[in-house]
Amino acid sequence: TLSHIDTVVFDKTGTLTEGRPRLTDVHTLHGDTNRVLRMAAAAENGSEHPLGLAVVAAARERGLDLPPLDAFEAIPGYGIRATIEGCRVLIGAMRLMTREQIHVSALEQQAERHAADGKTPVFIAVDGVAQAVLAIADPLKAEAASMVQALRRRGIQVAMITGDSRKTAAAIARRAGIDQVHAETLPDGKADVVKAMQAEGRKLAFVGDGINDAPALAQADVGIAVGSGTDIAIEAADVTLTRGDLGGVITALDAARKTLSTIRGNLFWAFIYNILLIPVATGIFYPWFGVHLNPMVAGLAMGLSSVFVVGNSLRLRRLRSATLANRSITDASTGLTGSNAAQAAV
Repeated sequence: TLSHIDTVVFDKTGTLTEGRPRLTDVHTLHGDTNRVLRMAAAAENGSEHPLGLAVVAAARERGLDLPPLDAFEAIPGYGIRATIEGCRVLIGAMRLMTREQIHVSALEQQAERHAADGKTPVFIAVDGVAQAVLAIADPLKAEAASMVQALRRRGIQVAMITGDSRKTAAAIARRAGIDQVHAETLPDGKADVVKAMQAEGRKLAFVGDGINDAPALAQADVGIAVGSGTDIAIEAADVTLTRGDLGGVITALDAARKTLSTIRGNLFWAFIYNILLIPVATGIFYPWFGVHLNPMVAGLAMGLSSVFVVGNSLRLRRLRSATLANRSITDASTGLTGSNAAQAAV
């Protein structure tokens, strides 16, 4: 299946980006930055989301003490709800504020400016009142743009799925050279996007690394997990990039296409060889042309045909990554080596 892929869809966070977000800006409505950051970090201290970890790290860098959580609730695709020191704290995307009917108009201009820079705006509300917006940056991987260009040169369409706002997603996609963007996608909606693209007749590979990528990895014709990702994503995928470098996507596609081409070549020459020489070996032409093969010569010829097929297949060992030589690509369950490479290609 991998050799027939015509579209590759990437998750953004941790796949196209480095997956190490950091807090860059804090804009408050009431001026007490440390208080807001302290409350936000205390709430996020119960979360495993990369953006939440960035907030916690920023608070600890400032030496802020984090009060204990009285209550915590993660709202997938929206943010979190927590109770801290008797205060009801909401942290998340604009859609969370809209859902909870919290007015953030005073912070929208700052949020849009950060989104246009490719940063993720995160709103904070305490006791039903908007308090601040945080800007969190997660830079693109160094090889992301060149990898997208390499896919395009191979005639493959490239798309990106993210839960970020449209402006943030557009800014990141523009830097990577991606023109198909599915923004503001909830975690359980990624598989639906993949399914919709498949309904258009596309043969699709999905590349992801997170827990919420597992359904999309399973839904895609070929799921490709980044090796630095979660165990669930790796388990759901068909192929794992063991080094986590995006150049491995190019290597996997090239290996699959070359493997399938080699299989077809071997079948062609094996059939031609047998079609031509078996009649000669049986002596069918002897009455008319006096041509026949000694049984020992026929046996040697058959052995040489096998040597030719093996030698042709050994050329696959010369495959090199588009970015780094000898990149390791393995199948998530059995290893993309030997005969399994042929199975993945077909």
